[in-house]
Amino acid sequence: MQKYGILKLVSVILVITVCAFLAYNEVKKNNIRTGIDIRGGIYAVLEPDIDKSSLTDDEIDKGLESAKTILGKRLDAKNIFDRSINIDSVNDRIIIEIPWAAGETNFNPQDQLNELGKTALLTFQEVDEDKVDENGIYLPTGKIIIQGNQVKDANAAPYQEQGSWVVALELDESGSEAFAEATGRLVGKPIAIFMDDQLISAPIVNQKIEGGKAIITGMANAEEAAELAATIRSGALPFRLVATKVDSISPQLGEGAMNVAVKAGIIGFLLVCLFMILVYRLPGVIASIALFGLAVLTILSVAWTGISITLPGIGGIILSIGMGVDANCVIYERIKEELRAGKTLRSAIDQGFHRAFAAVLDSNVTTLISAFVLYALGSGPIKGFALTLGIGVAISFLTAVTATKLMLEGVSGIGAFKNKWLYGVK
Repeated sequence: MQKYGILKLVSVILVITVCAFLAYNEVKKNNIRTGIDIRGGIYAVLEPDIDKSSLTDDEIDKGLESAKTILGKRLDAKNIFDRSINIDSVNDRIIIEIPWAAGETNFNPQDQLNELGKTALLTFQEVDEDKVDENGIYLPTGKIIIQGNQVKDANAAPYQEQGSWVVALELDESGSEAFAEATGRLVGKPIAIFMDDQLISAPIVNQKIEGGKAIITGMANAEEAAELAATIRSGALPFRLVATKVDSISPQLGEGAMNVAVKAGIIGFLLVCLFMILVYRLPGVIASIALFGLAVLTILSVAWTGISITLPGIGGIILSIGMGVDANCVIYERIKEELRAGKTLRSAIDQGFHRAFAAVLDSNVTTLISAFVLYALGSGPIKGFALTLGIGVAISFLTAVTATKLMLEGVSGIGAFKNKWLYGVK
C-alpha cells in the first residue's frame, strides 16, 4: 500500500515536472505571442482594388463590412484576438492593427501582413486555351462561373487515386446550379481557379458535377491543400484588397508592464502557497504543487494554441489560479470536517472530495459560462481574456479534482504522513 501511494505521488510530480520543462522551453524560445499593448505590431490600410465608380456607395459599404467580417474570422482562426479592424467609410478603406508574431525578429510589417491570408478574390473561370502566358499558364478570361463566397465549406483530403492531396468543396445552392451548368457544358475542358489573376489550379472536367460537391486537384502537399482550404473556408473577399500603407506601431504599454504583471503574479502565487501551507499544512504543500501544475499547463496551452497574450489575458490566467485556490480550500475544509468527526484519513479524503465536488463543479461551471459569454459577445482583448480564463478554469478543475486527489491519496498511504496534525486537525 505504501509503495502504491509513493508511486501515485511521484507519477503526478513527474508529469508536472515534465510540463514545467516544456513550458520553460516555450518561454525561452519566445513562442508565446504577446499583444499590441506589450510588443507592438503592424498598422495597415487596405483599400479595394476596384473602380469605385462602377459600384454604388451602398455596395461598397456592404463589401467593406463583409471584408471586415472575413478578416476577423481569419484572425480568430489563428487565435489573434488582440487586434483592431475598423472601416473608414469616408475614404472607403479598412484600417487594421495586429500584433507581431511569436518569435518575430525581423519585424517586417509587410511580411507580417501575410497573416491575414490572401486578401484576394477567388473565382472559378472558363478558360480560353489560346489565352496563356509565355509559360503556357492560363490567364483569367473574366468568364466567372462561381466565386469563393458561393463555397459553403472546404477541407483538405488525401486523394487515393493519385496519392496526392486535394481540396474538397461543398457549394451553396446558387453555386451548385451554376457549377452543374458549367461542368455539363465543359466536359473534357479545364475550369481554372484564380486567386485574383494568379492561377491556383486548372482541373479538367471529366463529367457533369451535380449535388454541389467538387474537388480541387494539383496540390503539392497536405500543407498547401490545408492552406487553400482555410482561405476558401474563411470566406472569399467581395473584392480584392491592396495594402496602400503598412507601418510598425509601438507598444501601448511595453514589455516592462508585462514584466511587472508577471512579477506581481509570481509574488501573489508564492504568498498564496505560503498561506495554504500555514493553514492546511501537508495538504497545503500538495495544493501548491497542483497550483504550479495549473500555471505551467496554462502556459503550455497558450503557447501551443498560439493565443496572443495581452495584459488582460495575464489577468485571466491569474484569476484561474485563484479559482484553483478556492477549489482546494473547499476540499480541504471538507476533509478537516471528516477528520474531526473521527473518520480515518483515507475515508476523510474520499468523503471530503465527494462532498466538495458539487460546490467545486458549480463555481467552475459558472465561471466557464461567464468566460463563454465574454468570448461570444466580446472582441479584441476581451476575447483573449475570456479564452485564457476559460482554459485556466478548465485546467484548475482538472488539477484540483484529479491531481490533488491522487497526491493526497499517495501521501495518505505513507506511514510518516498519517498524523492528523499534518492535515490541520489537532
